[in-house]
Amino acid sequence: MRRTVIALVTVSALACAAPAASASSPLSLERWEPAPSAPFDVAAGVRCDFPVHGEPVVDEVVQRVLSRHADGSPKVVAYKGDLILRVTNTATGAHWDADASGSARVTYATDGSQYWQVLGPVLVGVGEGRGNLLRGLYIIDGIYTMEISSDGYKTVNMLRGERTSICEQID
Repeated sequence: MRRTVIALVTVSALACAAPAASASSPLSLERWEPAPSAPFDVAAGVRCDFPVHGEPVVDEVVQRVLSRHADGSPKVVAYKGDLILRVTNTATGAHWDADASGSARVTYATDGSQYWQVLGPVLVGVGEGRGNLLRGLYIIDGIYTMEISSDGYKTVNMLRGERTSICEQID
């Protein structure tokens, strides 16, 4: 119940933050579309001390473009849906199914930077010296924002929540 109340408050706040339509351009929401996650491979030492492979085992994530830049590229996109990623230590075969089924509202800037407003779990990878978290792969679950600079530096600001190190789960 408590998570539902927090979710409703957060979703309401995110909805209120959506850009308003001008009088000359009526608000027209685009349809929800699939946003499939690609499998990934990361070499030893990049995120974990060992090589890692990840692939979706459940992927029902959809996206909806809320606004676009003048050139037509997405500016603000909402994401939601079930996503379970099997993350495997390819050196040992140990694996962990990571629930990354959070919802996010992502603002894409023209310089390549991103601003994420998140509710629920999302998988975040951080390279050495490339964020305010230590190098690793994490499931970050809660209410938080994440800024990704144009050079890839990630800053996670937790309002409430927790993080789980996937590297520790499969070491």
